[in-house]
Amino acid sequence: MEHGLLDYYKAIENASRQMLVAAQGENWDEVVRLESACAVLIAQLRYKAKTGELGPDERKEKTKIMQRILRTDAEIRCLAEPWLNDLAQLIDKGSPAPMH
Repeated sequence: MEHGLLDYYKAIENASRQMLVAAQGENWDEVVRLESACAVLIAQLRYKAKTGELGPDERKEKTKIMQRILRTDAEIRCLAEPWLNDLAQLIDKGSPAPMH
C-alpha cells in the first residue's frame, strides 16, 4: 500500500499521542518504545519526502499536525523532567565524589 506524505505525519502524531498517554501513566519503557517507532516513521518520511510533495491544502494540514506534535512533545517533556532529575540524582549518588 502506498502511503502519502500526510499519512506519515498523521502516524507520527498518533505515536506522539500514545507517548503522552504512556508518560502520563509513568510507563517510561513504553515511551521509549514509541519514541523508537517515531524515529522509524520520521526516517521513512524523510525518504518519501525526497520524491513526494504536498499540495497547498496538505501543507496547511501538515502545519496543524506539526503544531499538535510540538505541543504533545512539550507535555511529554514536562512529565519526563522530574523522572530525568531523579535519574540524574541516582547517577550522582553512585558516582565517587570529585577530587580537587
